[in-house]
Amino acid sequence: MLPADAGTVLTALARGAIARKLGVADRAQMPPRPDWLLEPGASFVTLTIGEALRGCIGSLTAWRALADDVESNAVSAAFRDPRFPPLSKGELADVAVEVSVLAPPEPIAFTYRDDLLRQLRPGVDGLILSGRGQRGTFLPQVWEQLPDPEDFLDHLLRKAGLPSSYWGRDVRVERYTVTAFHETP
Repeated sequence: MLPADAGTVLTALARGAIARKLGVADRAQMPPRPDWLLEPGASFVTLTIGEALRGCIGSLTAWRALADDVESNAVSAAFRDPRFPPLSKGELADVAVEVSVLAPPEPIAFTYRDDLLRQLRPGVDGLILSGRGQRGTFLPQVWEQLPDPEDFLDHLLRKAGLPSSYWGRDVRVERYTVTAFHETP
């Protein structure tokens, strides 16, 4: 359970980690961490400039303190997302930060593709799809761009490195929800 001020704390934590990496802030400027940040947590940090994605990296399972997870994912989203060049100091002021805290993933039992599609909850479910030794995930926020479950699944298969038509006995799907926090402008 996250406290009422979690969004403000988490987005500031993410922005601060990026600013420190850019050399425009230091650890001395960090406020003390509340105890809930020390509990294990899984997060994704998404960076946008205007409506355009600028970076998105995260963890699917909680294996370290939430504070450490958010800071590490923020730095990775800004400087290690292979789809984008590293963030520059000049871009920092224009970047909007979103932090998504993930609930633990749960497997979905299905017998075939249409069965899976009927069970999906657009706008609610984040999905982890694996097959042929490949894996991909979409946060629930991706439903905004891909509201049709068939399209969502096709794109997720491609993201996992599989053909959109692929459907084998090895396909596994897990669902998770998130609590997402956006920076207040």
